[in-house]
Amino acid sequence: MHEKSLIIIGAGLAGLSAGCYAQMNDYQSHIFEHHSKPGGLAAAWRRGEYLIDGGIHFLIAHRPGSAIYDVYRELGAVQTTTCVDMDRYMRFVDEASGLKVDFTRDLDKLASDLKRISPDDAKAVDAFIGEARRLKDSPLLMDLGMALPPELKGKLGTLREIWAMRGFMKYFVGGYSKSAAEYARTMHNPFTRVMFENLFSPDGPAWFIIMIVATVAAGQLGLLEGGCPGFILPIEKRYKDLGGQVSYNSTVETVLVENNKAVGVRLEDGTEHKADIVVSAADGRSTIFKMLGGRYINDGVRKQYSNWRTYSPTVMMSFGARRTFPDDPPLNMFLLKHPLKLGSREISCLPLRVFNYSDKFAPQGKTVIQVMLETEWDYWDRLVKDRPKYEAEKERVAAEVLSRLEEHYPGIESQVEMTDVATPQTTWRYTLNHEGSPMGWLMTAETLMAQVPRSLPGLKDFYMAGQWVLPGGGVPSCIYSGRHVVQILCHRDGRFFHTFFP
Repeated sequence: MHEKSLIIIGAGLAGLSAGCYAQMNDYQSHIFEHHSKPGGLAAAWRRGEYLIDGGIHFLIAHRPGSAIYDVYRELGAVQTTTCVDMDRYMRFVDEASGLKVDFTRDLDKLASDLKRISPDDAKAVDAFIGEARRLKDSPLLMDLGMALPPELKGKLGTLREIWAMRGFMKYFVGGYSKSAAEYARTMHNPFTRVMFENLFSPDGPAWFIIMIVATVAAGQLGLLEGGCPGFILPIEKRYKDLGGQVSYNSTVETVLVENNKAVGVRLEDGTEHKADIVVSAADGRSTIFKMLGGRYINDGVRKQYSNWRTYSPTVMMSFGARRTFPDDPPLNMFLLKHPLKLGSREISCLPLRVFNYSDKFAPQGKTVIQVMLETEWDYWDRLVKDRPKYEAEKERVAAEVLSRLEEHYPGIESQVEMTDVATPQTTWRYTLNHEGSPMGWLMTAETLMAQVPRSLPGLKDFYMAGQWVLPGGGVPSCIYSGRHVVQILCHRDGRFFHTFFP
């Protein structure tokens, strides 16, 4: 018999995870979602015969044998999800020299290719590949220390975790704790510098790119054969099968509070819904400063939302082409001879996703390709106020990108029969994520070492989940954050935390 009721704001990965674990532990939950379907930032949509996937680029720990995979199983996500192994993470192509390098799971070949391009960087390459090799065989690679929230670890548990992760701690203090851009500047060869800077994010820590390379080498990085829906919809089904309720097109306007206790929510349509506990898996800034009016903050919260940087929003161009790309890896990066202008930014690297690993995205003989560029919220926010200018800029950028791809894929401009452009405004419209940020707080030494509480000071029966409480975002972090909330509730209510596979 369910003893307590929960309202969960948001049906993204964090909200669905919180809902599933709530139901497993005899809390009756109801999710209210702004959009018309689940997934949040893990979004996909159709344009005619093409499926555009704008969310999960790859899935870490898609094979059995890790704690993360077991959590996927608990949520019903991997039992019906088919993944394709990523044998190559990314191909880099230098337009000026014609050089190409595949970041493959074969670390010996990768080291050889990198040293062939830049013999002067041989020592740095050997050190980098050596770290990837060690991490590849480490149990820490598929654990990440997320089994318990900080609130339940205690001093002794934290010390145990530090001891268990002692081999990983050097990444937080040495040269690999620098940003990828700073680390790349230690390389001699310009092309090598660009590659290491753009393996993930120039602003992210260098050790994270080691982790990506190690994960590929370990065979634990996969591509979702059915895109985001193939991963999200099974979790939604699991939630409903456990007895959970979800209401779509239901935007929460206010968290209702009585005597400093969260008691429910008010929707934009004016309806009120009451519960014993409220969990927000929505945008952090909107939750704290809009839904709660900024009443429950302290210096720590104020510092986060004043000083911490977020991932830049993106403009994403997807093209449906009457063409196949049999020899291309799923991720490509072209170092441009001539930068591309976007707002006040000059884009020197053009990233290209090729959805050639599954027939779910396009009919036979056709392919979806996609370019996602970092951009500025203010630029598009100004443009959207003048709709003709906004639409014209979308068309201009898409045409410019397509013309750049023509150099690598002759004839592609005439073969494209579908174009879709999603701007930061698109992301905000469907997710309400602050300024369209796709992954929340930027991964830095400060944010990754910070312990962000799942509750707010002075407010009872209210908790938060999602990328705003676990900096860096990503699938495992969001899923674990929802799990953490229910672990905290069970501990608080004197219950044993239950999990089981469907």
